[in-house]
Amino acid sequence: MKKIIVPVDFSDHSSYALKTAALLAEKNDATIYALHMLDMQEMSLSESEVYLHEKTAFFLKLAEKRFHDFLKKDFLKNVKVIPIIKHYKVFKEVDAVADEMNADLIVMGSHGASGFKEFFVGSNTQKVIRHASVPVLVIKNEMTNIDFTDIVVATDFSEESIPAFQKLLKTLEPMNARKHIVYVNAPFDSFKTTPEMDTLADNFLMNLEGNTDRKINVHFVCARTIMQGILDFSNSVGADLIAVITHGRKGLAHFIEGSVAEDVTNHATLPIISFKI
Repeated sequence: MKKIIVPVDFSDHSSYALKTAALLAEKNDATIYALHMLDMQEMSLSESEVYLHEKTAFFLKLAEKRFHDFLKKDFLKNVKVIPIIKHYKVFKEVDAVADEMNADLIVMGSHGASGFKEFFVGSNTQKVIRHASVPVLVIKNEMTNIDFTDIVVATDFSEESIPAFQKLLKTLEPMNARKHIVYVNAPFDSFKTTPEMDTLADNFLMNLEGNTDRKINVHFVCARTIMQGILDFSNSVGADLIAVITHGRKGLAHFIEGSVAEDVTNHATLPIISFKI
């Protein structure tokens, strides 16, 4: 892990993300790219081109000053930080920057979203998770260390998720933590019998690594929803990190099918790391 993207909006939660990224950067000798999206959506199309340029320059200078002050943090003293400012607020742009920089990870702060906002709008973090092709680590609270000891890895044992699962294991391996693999058997999501779940897990692990050695770490949980099953299981094993795989559904498919990864990210208090199929 050598390059970490941290979207910054100057909030406490983006400060939490920056601190976590600093801990990761120190441990891995990595560079942080602090990314601020300058929101110019209020500009009117009826304004003259000259005035628009002047207005853009003004807000850019303002953002640069605020950004400079925001990055004056003690925990960044021993870390290389490169600030980046984009002039428009499109959340696919975060992934574009990550791709351009060949980044290994995006670290974001989030307080979640709920109710009307969650259903119709979604948080900024959700949008990044949906579009990002690199892993996204979501931080809910200030962290003083990254010594994760128990990681819950949620999976549906689908064949299409194997490449993402392999990437997940490779990313988590340096953490040297216990990995609890969980499959949630929910009544409205193709409920399966115990033999069916066993067969599903065996086939997945054989395709993943050519053996079923990890079966000892596999847990089958019954719950009303997949999200609730993941959260309840994480609490029961005292997890300090949840890893999920997302399909990155967009548009109508996302509206109809939803996203377990985004639901878990919204409602969990633990840090979440997501990997896109």
